[in-house]
Amino acid sequence: MELEDTQAASELLSSNGGPQFGSGKSQESLIQLVQSRFPNKGFCIVQQWSIVRALASDEDLTKIYVHGHLPLFVFAEKVILDSRGRFDFGNWVRSTMAISFQDGFLFETKNTVYVLMGDGDEKSASLAAILSLYQ
Repeated sequence: MELEDTQAASELLSSNGGPQFGSGKSQESLIQLVQSRFPNKGFCIVQQWSIVRALASDEDLTKIYVHGHLPLFVFAEKVILDSRGRFDFGNWVRSTMAISFQDGFLFETKNTVYVLMGDGDEKSASLAAILSLYQ
């Protein structure tokens, strides 16, 4: 990993982005909603989250879109509930790249729907900086 990517990743995690608002619904109503919309997919309700938009070249963006993805990731500091028991309450989690983002709080990846509860933020970072967090 290049030093430049490491510094950008560190800045990404420590910076504040533009405020965004997730769902204010109760946990029970969110569970019902996500189960009805995505009946065969696991879900993870999170708080203290950031949507991170990847800044990439036109060529990289084309590859992302061709593969059915959006250049978006979620980093959450607090897991409230994971339907498949992969993440414990209070743990942090990071998503893979989104395949859809609905209603401002339903962030879908290939395997999971992240339900964004409460306030969060949105920030941008280079694709390389984001991916460096996965190494």
